[in-house]
Amino acid sequence: MWYVIEGYDGQDVLPARQAARPAHLARLQALREAGRLLLAGPCPAIDSEDPGAAGFSGSLVVAEFESLAAARAWADADPYVAAGVYVRTEVRPFRRVLP
Repeated sequence: MWYVIEGYDGQDVLPARQAARPAHLARLQALREAGRLLLAGPCPAIDSEDPGAAGFSGSLVVAEFESLAAARAWADADPYVAAGVYVRTEVRPFRRVLP
């Protein structure tokens, strides 16, 4: 089943986000290579493709896991969590309709 994982950034975490980004992207790439990633990306903190120093308010991942518990475990192990970038994460089932 598909799951939405939303990570919410804390205040002034852009340097920590940048440092943890390679490890974060490697995990997403592994999901992609396994055919389990629908989409992923950050949410700019301002209305701009490149928010610069404003940074990001969080990230969204839609990926396939065997269960809600497995999706939560994957989210909890994210390098952004370990680095203190995300102050909270939410994981919930997602039913893909389009496209």
